[in-house]
Amino acid sequence: MEKRQAEERWNALKEQIEYHSDRYYNQDAPEIEDHAFDMLMQEMKAIEKEFPELKTAQSPTQKVGGTAKREAGVLVRHNVPMLSLQDVFSKEEVFDFVEEMEKQLEEPEFVVEYKIDGLSLGLRYEDGDLKLAVTRGNGIEYGEDVTENAKVISDVVKKLTDPVPYLEIRGEVYMTNEAFAKVNERQELAEKRPFANPRNCAAGTLRQLDSRVTKERNLSLFIFNIQEARGAEFQTHTQGYEYLKKNKIKVIDDYQVCRTPQEVWDAILKIGENRGNLPYEIDGAVVKINDFAQRRRLGATSKVPRWAIAYKYPPEEKETTLLDVELSVGRTGRITPTAVFEPVRLCGTTVSRATLHNQDFIDELDIGIGDRIMVYKSGEIIPKIRRVLKEKRPEGTVRFRIPEFCPVCGAKTEREKDTADIKCVSSSCPAQLERHIINFVGRDAMDIKGFGTVYIEELVRLGYLKDIADIYDLQKHRETLIAEGIIGKEKNTDKLLGAIEKSKGNDAWQLLSGFGIPNVGKAAAKAIMKVFSDIPALGEASLEELTEVNDIGQVSAACICDFFNEEKNQTILKRLQENGVNMTAEKLPGGQLLEGLTFVITGTLPTLERKAAAAMVETQGGKVSASVSKKTSYVLAGENAGSKLTKAGELGIPVLDEAAFLQMFRE
Repeated sequence: MEKRQAEERWNALKEQIEYHSDRYYNQDAPEIEDHAFDMLMQEMKAIEKEFPELKTAQSPTQKVGGTAKREAGVLVRHNVPMLSLQDVFSKEEVFDFVEEMEKQLEEPEFVVEYKIDGLSLGLRYEDGDLKLAVTRGNGIEYGEDVTENAKVISDVVKKLTDPVPYLEIRGEVYMTNEAFAKVNERQELAEKRPFANPRNCAAGTLRQLDSRVTKERNLSLFIFNIQEARGAEFQTHTQGYEYLKKNKIKVIDDYQVCRTPQEVWDAILKIGENRGNLPYEIDGAVVKINDFAQRRRLGATSKVPRWAIAYKYPPEEKETTLLDVELSVGRTGRITPTAVFEPVRLCGTTVSRATLHNQDFIDELDIGIGDRIMVYKSGEIIPKIRRVLKEKRPEGTVRFRIPEFCPVCGAKTEREKDTADIKCVSSSCPAQLERHIINFVGRDAMDIKGFGTVYIEELVRLGYLKDIADIYDLQKHRETLIAEGIIGKEKNTDKLLGAIEKSKGNDAWQLLSGFGIPNVGKAAAKAIMKVFSDIPALGEASLEELTEVNDIGQVSAACICDFFNEEKNQTILKRLQENGVNMTAEKLPGGQLLEGLTFVITGTLPTLERKAAAAMVETQGGKVSASVSKKTSYVLAGENAGSKLTKAGELGIPVLDEAAFLQMFRE
């Protein structure tokens, strides 16, 4: 590779790595698998090895962890740096490390143990009492004080039974698979977005401002190192573990002491074979020198200790057979194919389904029913199909094709222009109707509390709901609904009917958002109803008038016109009016203090809900946007603001905290 090409590739890698590091360490919301990130880092290291002048102090290969965030807690200076580990990916690299240690040290012992997939935490004890818990932060200088949250973790020992004047230990906060499932179950019941994986959930939970939330989510902790001890002498890592266990401190499970390269490799393989049976996630195996004096002799670089490595396992994948392809129809008529295969166990759970996305994806895989396939978990969470084993294809197997008829209603299907989507063209398709009603009653539309998916499916199946207007006719069927127990007993039925009645008074933007017009969601509906006095006035608007509304383009405007011009929709609107559903835009009391200004609200604010802050902006003529751009006037940032805050800094956009935001209104 020429130097110019190397520089261009290095700069591209730097941008990608920094972006994904921010998503992983600071936002607890990674977008790519760990293995994919590791490969980007390995490529950068290879370039820097060939062109050493590219390796500077600002290179991602020389940095540890993320950034210490002031909004997550008081910043605390590290007494002992919380360094990263050098990653290796092959047997050869493991042998090279062990053999290099054997050259430098006399009869070294190695401890091989699980690398828990969680968030690093340091605990400091003075005279046996827990005084401070600190996150890794940037790993070198500062971390975040999370002491109050750490104290509600059951594995955190608050008082040592065999105290010393000073002890600092380091561990990994994690979440068991069972605890993670319960948290996501609560998230879904509260109609909140579920967490992507246990690591993200654990990291976000440890940084909570409310320790009651931390306690409720049931975090766990393993200790994997003694960072510093005063008043006690430990010769080895395992001796330190024995002292910690005597003090009821939970250390890493099933660690093994090894003396040869082959013993180390066998221990790594054993951990790899067992990782699917563990009640928590691991992302590798750690190999570390056992003797503390030998560790001190070897020292560390600016990023990693020289006496340890982390072996990263390749993504686990299993072979299985494709049994069927199920087709589901969404609210817009889009048909989604899902692969159904013989169950396999991956990363600790049994999986039997994976999305096939669309016909283009199926064609690219060249997959057919009966094929032998390789399945893996993206980010060790989401099942996906890696490839088809063509050499094992049964005779007569043909590539699957989405049929030309809807699997639910039998109507004709069509491929949408310029997309990979195949859609059912029937507006009366029951599957579309169910999802259309789910959207209509949802939080971003009419927000009818308690109107769950199960009720909707049953009411559609029994013919009570044929369109959204039928929702407001359910009161007429009250006695029958109670008698048949469709919604439940009298109390439940009346509660839902009451919520439906209450929704009639909603603002017109909520009704517009509930119509499910393509490209017209909550934000667009709000913008539109600031311009038009009511829904009938909107229905009479021309294409040109609609495109004059901020953020409404030609495509969205055309979709709105098509909706109001359709005879069936006109009938539905008339019935909604007759049932007393409000169609007038609410003119909120306020002024024009913020007219012409655009705000982006990000992170968790100390006292205000983000919805309340957005309403305050809108009542004063301002606009709230979901993304930061050159058109953004201010970013209102709270705890865990993440990449939007970073982008605001890059673009030079003023950033407000809640206090400054409220001061705007006082002035």
